[in-house]
Amino acid sequence: MKKFFLLALGLMIATIGYSQKFGYCNSSALLTQIPEVKAADSDLQAFQAQLTKRGQEMVKALQDKATELQRKDSQGTISPKEKEIQGTKLKEEEATIAKYEQEVYEKLGQKREELYKPILERVNKAMEDVAKENQFMFVFDQNTQVILYADESLDVTKLVKAKLGIAN
Repeated sequence: MKKFFLLALGLMIATIGYSQKFGYCNSSALLTQIPEVKAADSDLQAFQAQLTKRGQEMVKALQDKATELQRKDSQGTISPKEKEIQGTKLKEEEATIAKYEQEVYEKLGQKREELYKPILERVNKAMEDVAKENQFMFVFDQNTQVILYADESLDVTKLVKAKLGIAN
């Protein structure tokens, strides 16, 4: 009887395991083949080049002013007071450049989200549709081992909340 029970339990576990389908997707390879991603990459690079050019121009202007200040100082054509004033202005410009650099990172992040969000939403919808149509319980990303899709019926959050005494 005990052997029969163990055999039945083993068959039941095996059946449950085989009835649940899992899949994986190589999201990196997939994204490189979507034409909209290539266009978004190109747009983002052009935007970055534009922002970088302005930053480089600011740095060049600062360097030119610093070189000129050094030249005047070495020639003795600038008073110590004027040198201090000019040095302070250069430090202010340097701070402005640092602030601009931070703004560049923020603007690039915003632009990246603006360009890629609709594409990623479309990919996620396609992933969800494929998973549901083919009855996959989970779909993993081959590269990152992240779950790209999970059947909502497997969400145990409410059960854990109840166990912890947390109200929904």
